[in-house]
Amino acid sequence: MNPILEAIPLGKEKSILGFQYEAPNFETPWHFHPQHELTYIEESVGTKLIGDFVGPYEPGELVLLHSNLPHCWKNINTSEKESKSIVVQWNKGIFSKVPELDAVFDMLRQASKGILFDKKDSARLLPLLQNLPFLEGSELYMQLLQLLTQLSKCSYETISASSFMNDLPTEHGSRMSKTHDFVANNYQRKIFLKELADLVNMSEQSFSRFFVKMMGRSFFTFLNEYRINMAVRMLLDTDYSVSQIGYTCGYESLPFFYKQFNKFKGSSPLVYRKRYRKY
Repeated sequence: MNPILEAIPLGKEKSILGFQYEAPNFETPWHFHPQHELTYIEESVGTKLIGDFVGPYEPGELVLLHSNLPHCWKNINTSEKESKSIVVQWNKGIFSKVPELDAVFDMLRQASKGILFDKKDSARLLPLLQNLPFLEGSELYMQLLQLLTQLSKCSYETISASSFMNDLPTEHGSRMSKTHDFVANNYQRKIFLKELADLVNMSEQSFSRFFVKMMGRSFFTFLNEYRINMAVRMLLDTDYSVSQIGYTCGYESLPFFYKQFNKFKGSSPLVYRKRYRKY
């Protein structure tokens, strides 16, 4: 298990890190770090977990994360595409708090819940972002500042209901990381609360309280959210029947699958597919 606190190689000689990520999977577990982060998803689809939020992601998403906000992206393993992203991470305090940057710092405060930028509004700024991994020194610093200044003028929405400004206790983070990874690997089958409790060395009652405190809802509500978001991707990206998708996502009862889908998406699976699928 990778440590929940990700060590980013930034210090006195370098305060900004920009890179392109390309691999079969996004392998980093649910984690946090003391740096701010800007992530652009180039390829792959799946589920993003940001703060207390769980929901789908797709190519073209641009997300800004405040330092210490727990997050990860879990791609669908059946996808034939590579997982590709552009990531920029930088230390807090590298930009002076001057009146001219009030909009930037207000945006960063909002990013304690995670920010998802409007695709159309931010599309014009992608060349600036895509160039960052190839810059060094003062050019990297100046272009990041320019990008953040322009992004502060774009439309965006916050992602997590709760704000995360402080470090998670390492023990809490490790438990949540194990829980998220377990769900990602086992959502296709029936999951028992005792399995999770044993995994993180807690009683079932203690684990239930811990999960509600961390995520703001019960474990099984979260599990249904995760399953329904996986079902959404299958509805849009495969030709599986609705019943096949329900069973594949771990539902033993199709009526219950329909009920949960309607609860989270406001329609039946078939209506959702017809409404949003691109042929």
